[in-house]
Amino acid sequence: MTMEAYRYEDGSITYPGHPRGPNGDEPVDTVDLSEYTAEIVTWTTSHATPPGVREPNHLAIVEFEIEGQAVRALCQLTTGDVAVGDEVRPVYCQELRDPDAGIREPASQSWDGYRFEPVE
Repeated sequence: MTMEAYRYEDGSITYPGHPRGPNGDEPVDTVDLSEYTAEIVTWTTSHATPPGVREPNHLAIVEFEIEGQAVRALCQLTTGDVAVGDEVRPVYCQELRDPDAGIREPASQSWDGYRFEPVE
C-alpha cells in the first residue's frame, strides 16, 4: 500500500492528492510518502475518540521535505512519547479503527493506512 501524494507541473505536491493542484493544473505524477521520513510540526492526544478508534489516540501534523517542497499530513502516531521536531516514519497498519464500530458497513471503505513512529 502506498501513501500517495500528487505532484503537479509547477512542482507542487499535495497530500492527499487532489484532481487540481494549487494553480489549477492536473497531476502529472505521484509520490509515495511512505518511502520518506517526516518531522512533527505539532501533536496532541485525544481521549474522547469516535467509535472504534483507539483511546488514547495520538495525532500529529507532520511535514515531509520532498525535493524542496514541504508536504504536510495529519496522522496517527504509534506513541505519545514524542516532541515537536522529532523525526518519524510511516508504518503500515491494517486497521486504523475497528470496522465493526460505528454506522458504516465494514465493506463500504478500507480501514487500513499509516501510523507514524519515531525514528531512533
